[in-house]
Amino acid sequence: MAGNDELEDLEQMIGKVPRFFKELTVKDPKMYEMVMKLEGHIWNDGALTRQTKKLIAIAIAASLRDQHATRAQIAGAEKLGVTRAEVEEALRVAFLLAGMPAYVYGKAQLDEVMKE
Repeated sequence: MAGNDELEDLEQMIGKVPRFFKELTVKDPKMYEMVMKLEGHIWNDGALTRQTKKLIAIAIAASLRDQHATRAQIAGAEKLGVTRAEVEEALRVAFLLAGMPAYVYGKAQLDEVMKE
């Protein structure tokens, strides 16, 4: 079974860990282990910093208008020190490629999660 430290590390990487994922630690530990390896591979600093990856994830989640993912990614970005101005800039990129609905959606989530 996964330790609390491992789940806390994941929460730091992605923001809020969904309950269903926490339940994987008991219901399907092998799947949990595989997902954790993939999460680390994706989120760890590499050619891009974790902060930059968060901004990309926010723009994608807003473009898909996925409330849970957008809010979780914004919360995780805030924990990593990403600024509101950086998120807003990433949302402008989403606007350019995915349209006004993605921008408006992302801004609404930003206003609720990351207070000024």
